[in-house]
Amino acid sequence: MAAIYTILVLFLAVFVAGFILLIMGAINFDVSNSEIPPGMNQPVKLRIIHIILICIAVVGKIVEKIGICSEINFVRYMQGVRTLGADQKLFIKDLCFGNVPVRIYQPKAPSSSQRRGVMFFHGGGWTLGSVDTHENLCRSLARESDSVVVSVGYRLAPEHKYPAAYEDCLNATIHFMRNTEHYGVDPARISVCGDSAGGNLAAAVSQTLAGRSDLPKLRAQILIYPGLQALDFNLPSYQQNQGVPLLFRERSAFYALQYLNGDASHMEEVLEGSHIPVDIKLNYMKWVSADNIPEKFKVRGYKPHVLLDCPTAVYETMKRFCEPNLCPLLAEDAVIQQLPESFILTCEYDVLRDDGLLYKKRLEDNGVRVTWYHLEDGFHGIISFSNSDWMSFSSGERGLNNIV
Repeated sequence: MAAIYTILVLFLAVFVAGFILLIMGAINFDVSNSEIPPGMNQPVKLRIIHIILICIAVVGKIVEKIGICSEINFVRYMQGVRTLGADQKLFIKDLCFGNVPVRIYQPKAPSSSQRRGVMFFHGGGWTLGSVDTHENLCRSLARESDSVVVSVGYRLAPEHKYPAAYEDCLNATIHFMRNTEHYGVDPARISVCGDSAGGNLAAAVSQTLAGRSDLPKLRAQILIYPGLQALDFNLPSYQQNQGVPLLFRERSAFYALQYLNGDASHMEEVLEGSHIPVDIKLNYMKWVSADNIPEKFKVRGYKPHVLLDCPTAVYETMKRFCEPNLCPLLAEDAVIQQLPESFILTCEYDVLRDDGLLYKKRLEDNGVRVTWYHLEDGFHGIISFSNSDWMSFSSGERGLNNIV
């Protein structure tokens, strides 16, 4: 009880301090810069959650300035404050697959046959999130789909830059595939799943394993509002939702740069599109272009973006954005054609919406079966609040049910 009391007091102090500083205008986080469109699900609740997150970031900046710890470590700590008790329907165990920490969720009920296996990669812009932040979601997936879920605690940026997170997810998946008998899992029914940055990692792992003959074929890839490219931050969804919580356009570019090399000094070039040479962008426009977005997704506004050339020095630091392991939307057709059946969830009020739409088109054009579910009133991150008491959103619950 003492630990719980301490956590509650700490959180209350953080919220009060952050809220006071926010009102006083002592920091640059401005709620007025955000926009909650009228069609969104439960907008008041989203605004409250957004303010709480801003307050945590405010206090994080303060503790960093006075030398206690970095802002990112403070945010990570606050994300992991909430803990769940035992689950009556699941065995939950922390292990390591090689050097990669994982948390395994196994249904307690006996099964007459081998179960499905799900490798889950959490979101958080490759810099935040953990097996703890996605504990509730993974429990729900394991219980409701009667599957063995393996949540991967991959290394985070900027301490561990690309390809650390990708390599951890790949190595953990290979380890699981080679040891399914220990967990009662059918090797022919293993899927990879992830939300946001985790969706990026799931797509990259799926592509890598598509050409492996020494391992079982993946049964499916489940991509929940994935970020799949870093060439164009001016697609319709980026323009329409640039200030919509919980992922702003600028923050999306910032996270990509943190994962790439931990250096956000060229964020302006990334946002305006002058980080990749025109000839390379033209080569990829067959896959990354607003022309491939259905017209109905442009009605909320879209202004075609002028192609800008890229200084050589900038491209030298950004050229790995053209690697499919970092940006899976750029994989060649020969790889895409080998991918397993796919499920893609997108949200209307999400800067990453069009990444999912573009990948859906690529998969379908190459003969891959795709199940697509679009939350017309959803926002980025909504699924992670599912089954979370007062923070749950009805739209997110619908999305989770479709994932299951």
